[in-house]
Amino acid sequence: MGFLSINRNRRHSPLPSCTRILICAATLTGVLAGCREDQVVFREEQIEVGEERLDEIAGFYLLNEGNMGSNKASLDQYIYADALYRRDIYATANPNVALELGDVANDMKIYGDKLWIVVNASNKVEVLDKYTARRIGQIDIPNCRFITFDGPNAYVSSYAGPIEIDEDYKQRGFVARIDTASLSITGRVTVGYQPDGVAVADGKLYAANSGGYRVPNYENTLSVIDLKSFEAEEPVPIAINLSRVLADREGKIWVASRGDYYEVPSRLYCYDPEQNRVVKTFDLPVSAMWLDGDSLYTVAASFDYMTGENRRSFAVFDTRTLTQLTDCFITDGTENRIEVPYGVAVNPVSGEILVCDARTYVNPGRLYCYDHEGRFLWEVRTGDIPCCISFF
Repeated sequence: MGFLSINRNRRHSPLPSCTRILICAATLTGVLAGCREDQVVFREEQIEVGEERLDEIAGFYLLNEGNMGSNKASLDQYIYADALYRRDIYATANPNVALELGDVANDMKIYGDKLWIVVNASNKVEVLDKYTARRIGQIDIPNCRFITFDGPNAYVSSYAGPIEIDEDYKQRGFVARIDTASLSITGRVTVGYQPDGVAVADGKLYAANSGGYRVPNYENTLSVIDLKSFEAEEPVPIAINLSRVLADREGKIWVASRGDYYEVPSRLYCYDPEQNRVVKTFDLPVSAMWLDGDSLYTVAASFDYMTGENRRSFAVFDTRTLTQLTDCFITDGTENRIEVPYGVAVNPVSGEILVCDARTYVNPGRLYCYDHEGRFLWEVRTGDIPCCISFF
């Protein structure tokens, strides 16, 4: 039994889309055949939200990090055709997997017919069927962080060493190359300290080195790997404590820096490989990014120890003109509902904007959905620390 269960003959509820809530909760060990008689699940929760509709995109997965040491990483799923949001589906799809999804799910992407999930503290990459969420395989990579793809290969950044803070931390990170068919590791390249985001453009892979374990001795470089030779080139200085990285359609590299949480603020940088220099700097914090055509959506909750507050932002940038289009893509004043904006995604067909809210980091988060003009549509409770979304 898979989780992509689309009933195209259901009637729409007469209730307004923002108030349609139907919860069917299963017990931990029982079997639920309640809300939908053709589904058998073990412990997931199902919630009906939004509005049923047919779409070129069937739905999306949402990944929840879970707190480190709690083994509470989880996977949620939403199907547009029946407006059904399912929480914690991994255990249902994989009842025989010990410890379930694992500890701290850091990144997730769909490539081909597979769903790839990077589980940081469990030192593994889970590979699932993108329709059923059933496990296809597992790849063991220590302290793995982010994933990207090119051709037949997946590329995963790794801190390589143990999870610990030490300003003299000696272990440099690496990027592993994985054959997406056999799920075998076919190579690795040493990069800087604690590499996070990875992106591919024009035959090069870019890895954002943070040096986060070496505080206050942060890294400040973007590693560059030639994918044909799979060898590292000269790293590019950008800013300290780099985090996320994306490549736009023209091959420019957008890199976020966390700063030092004290005197050096979080900023967004645009690096042009052809000019070999940073061509634009934006004085705006960035926690997560999403590229929709030539529009770069960013959200942030950048903590400042000097003020004890999170600086929030919901910005959009034009990657062609290198200009900021807005500092708040939410247009109806409802952005104050979001406590800690932690992830963002844009439906490439409808233009709907999804924002993950980590809230307290220890309790369940929230997912907010807005139309393409930034007006609130619906919200739903997620797992702990919702971080990223993949459409299918």
